[in-house]
Order: sequence, then C-alpha cells, then structure tokens
Amino acid sequence: MRHRRHGDEETTYWLSYSDMMAGLLLTFVLIISFTMLHAKMDYDEKQTELVGKEEELVVKAAELDKEREIVSQQAEQLNAQEEALAEQGEKIAIQEKTLKEQHELLNKLEAVMSEQQQKLDDIIGVRAELVQALSKEFENSDLKVSVDDKTGAITFDASILFDYNKSELKPSGEEFLSEFLPRYVDVLLSSEYRDNISEILIEGHTDTEGTYIFNLQLSQKRALAVASYCLGDKSDILPDRQLEEMRKLVSATGCSYSKPIYDDNGEVDMVASRRVEFLFRLKDEEMVREMIEILSEND
Repeated sequence: MRHRRHGDEETTYWLSYSDMMAGLLLTFVLIISFTMLHAKMDYDEKQTELVGKEEELVVKAAELDKEREIVSQQAEQLNAQEEALAEQGEKIAIQEKTLKEQHELLNKLEAVMSEQQQKLDDIIGVRAELVQALSKEFENSDLKVSVDDKTGAITFDASILFDYNKSELKPSGEEFLSEFLPRYVDVLLSSEYRDNISEILIEGHTDTEGTYIFNLQLSQKRALAVASYCLGDKSDILPDRQLEEMRKLVSATGCSYSKPIYDDNGEVDMVASRRVEFLFRLKDEEMVREMIEILSEND
C-alpha cells in the first residue's frame, strides 16, 4: 500500500511539474508571439515610413529635376543674353567707329563748305561789282541794251541786228556792235576783273513761232554772225591784244525758243524773245554751283 501511494505521489509530482513546464512553455510562446507581432508591427510601420520616405524622395527628386531644368534654361538664357550683349557690344563698337568716321567727314565737309562759301561770297562780290560797272557804263548810252542786275547778262533786241527770220547782220547791227563791244570789253577785260573771267557767251534766242530745229539753226547762225563780225579775221573793232583775249574766252551758241520771255500776263512776248545776249562766267563759279547742288541734294 505504501509503495503505491509513493508511486502515486511521484506521478502527481511529475504531472504538476509537467503542467508547470507546459504553462511556462506556453508563456514563452505567448511572449515570443507577442514580441514577433510587435516586431512585425514595427517592421510594417517602418516599411510604411520607408515607402513614404521613398515617395517623398521621388517627389523631391522630381522637384530637383524640375529645378535643374529651370536652372539649365536660365543658364541657356543667360548665355544667350551674354552672346546678345557681346554682339550688341560689337555693333556699338562698329557704330562708334562709323560715327567717328562720319564726324571726321563732317568736319572735312564743313571745312570745304566754309572754303566754298568764301569763294561763293567772293564770286558774288565780283559779280555784283561787274554788274554795277556794266550798268554804269551803259546807263547814259544811246545803245538799247539792258543789264540784268543779278547775272550781268546784257540783252538787246534782235531786230537791231537782223531782219525777221534772217541771220545776216544789218548795217545798223554792225554799227551797233562796233559801238557796244569795245565798251563791254573795256569793263570785262579791265585789270580789275580780267583774272575773274572764265568765259563769255554769245547766245541767240528766237520766239516760239516755227519748229524747234528751224529756230535752233536760226539762233545758232545769228550767234555765229555776231561772233564772226566781232572776232573774225577782218574785224577791226578791237585792238589786237583785246581781240586775242576775247578769242580765248568767247563761245557762241543758239538756244532756239527754249528760253522765251514772258509778259505780265504770262504770255510769250514774241518781240522780246527774239534777242541776242552777252553773258559772262566767273572762274570757280561752276565748281561752286556744283557743290551747292550736291549739298542741296544731300539736304
């Protein structure tokens, strides 16, 4: 009986110990399970945070790429602006060079204009003196001549020299020229004005009746007839010295009806248009006239 009780007690002991160990094992399993669950939750939370960080990094990377693109575009714009500034600088340099050249040219032109203005003033002064001298020479004369108060051109009626539509000098015309020419030459070839005279023109003019060619031939023949009588080999109107001087200066031409004279009503004055004119040109006058025309065109 004793042995059995002892065996039962021993069996009970081991059963209790086994239950205790099973309880401990269950406790450890629960602890481990809880720990693993907590670790899994932490892991999932960390994983979620990591995914959020990755997404944030992706967003930041996209923003960074966008900013880099903006910076790149700004850099390109800056380079383009620098190139434009460099090109503008070159243009400004070229413009400054051109402006400097133009300024130098302007100074030269001003100097030339000043010189030409002085020549023009001199020419105007000489012409004015010549006009006054010619007017004074013929103001008390019986010769029917008119002196243009601006140009000094002397005009006389063609009827004094020629019959209508004729080119042969009349005796009255020869007498007229014999009296007129010496007085005209004495003024123009005087020591005071000779060096200023470059040319003397004898021009024949007609009225507007008839054709241009007929009147051109008539006006040329009349101008030539006057020149031949005054300066021909048989002419004795002028002394030899003056004759040779005039031959170097005189030219004769016909103008047909290209320069008619008009009356107060604007109609062609047929009688006044039939005329012969003596004109003179001064040295440097053509050059000054050309210069004025050039400057007028530039203006």
